Amino acid sequence: MNKLSTFIFDHPLLDDKLARLRDRNTKVAEFRQLVEEITVLMLYEVSQTLPCTTREVETPLMKTTCRVLAGPAPVLVPILRAGLAMVDPLLKWLPDSPVGHVGLARDHETLEPIRYLVKLPPMAGRPVWVLDPMLATGGSVSEALSILKEHGADNISLFSIIAAPEGVERLKKTHGDVRLFIAKLDERLNEKGYILPGLGDAGDRLYGTE
Repeated sequence: MNKLSTFIFDHPLLDDKLARLRDRNTKVAEFRQLVEEITVLMLYEVSQTLPCTTREVETPLMKTTCRVLAGPAPVLVPILRAGLAMVDPLLKWLPDSPVGHVGLARDHETLEPIRYLVKLPPMAGRPVWVLDPMLATGGSVSEALSILKEHGADNISLFSIIAAPEGVERLKKTHGDVRLFIAKLDERLNEKGYILPGLGDAGDRLYGTE
């Protein structure tokens, strides 16, 4: 098993948005907007893993060689339902990206994931970006990564806005070949498997449910 590649962001603009995201008084519309903005800020670093080539471009003054993206656009796979909020901002920058969906519900007694939907495009030979705002116990994400590998994914990066150390450790043991990008590593999980200090339930706060 390869060592888990983990990138933790450290940027004042991102920190400011995370503070507003955590605030219990932040309303649904602003919460969604913040998730989108944070996702785009994370894109800058994650996209450095994309393959590039060069091509000749003729400017109004002369010909020059420019670096451009090579190969197929990454497959975006949100883990339902909270991961859906991270798809649209990425599609604005990568409009050719196909989108797969993995639906996992968490058993609140065992904290383990229950699979209810898998709908994926071909992924062999393509970068695959998994989207989930929260990496808590790591159970759902680990299950989703196993599903993707079963369907041919072999070049996977994970976007998580907030993560708990327990979730990161679990991925090290189960999917050490995945690249992990997190905006903030929090302190720990509570007895119910929620991240502390965290931001509550991301899905509920995105969609106004309880």
